[in-house]
Amino acid sequence: MEMQITGNSALVLIDVQKAWDDPMWGRRNNPGAERVMSEILADFRKRGLHIYHVVHDSMNEKSLLRKGKPGFEIKHEVKPMGDEPVIVKHVNSAFIGTDLRERLQNEAIGTVLFCGITTDHCVSTSARMSANLGFRTGVISDACVAYDRKDQNGETVPAEDVHRINLASLNGEFASVFNHDEMIFF
Repeated sequence: MEMQITGNSALVLIDVQKAWDDPMWGRRNNPGAERVMSEILADFRKRGLHIYHVVHDSMNEKSLLRKGKPGFEIKHEVKPMGDEPVIVKHVNSAFIGTDLRERLQNEAIGTVLFCGITTDHCVSTSARMSANLGFRTGVISDACVAYDRKDQNGETVPAEDVHRINLASLNGEFASVFNHDEMIFF
């Protein structure tokens, strides 16, 4: 599926933070996701399109994603440049408790494209809310990461399945799901 990227499109990178490199999270899919995110980010920068970095600041003082801890920092592959805004959130959605919606509306953004960590939590939650707020929404599947999860019976659900099922739930209902090589810039 092709995704047309125009001047009223914005890229939102969700929680691409160093904490996710910690082995405590377990096995993940898409080992090259950060490289893909970096390529997409370079394309948006080259074209002067809107970019928003969203980071998670956990309210749990012991969390690796707590502001002030090394894990809170954005990974070097996608470090913000110039005046690219960094929006801090405390819950799964990039829209709750932040000014992301207002920023997008003020810039007349019609299409919001999401990538980041993790597919099944903050990316999915933000994409669902984006669609509910009336934005044309896309999720770049090869620029998102999921981890193995335990189900209610204690059985491991592989990261690839977590990723695929969550994207399938979004596709066509809340968002268009596509790979970065299906992006066409106008």
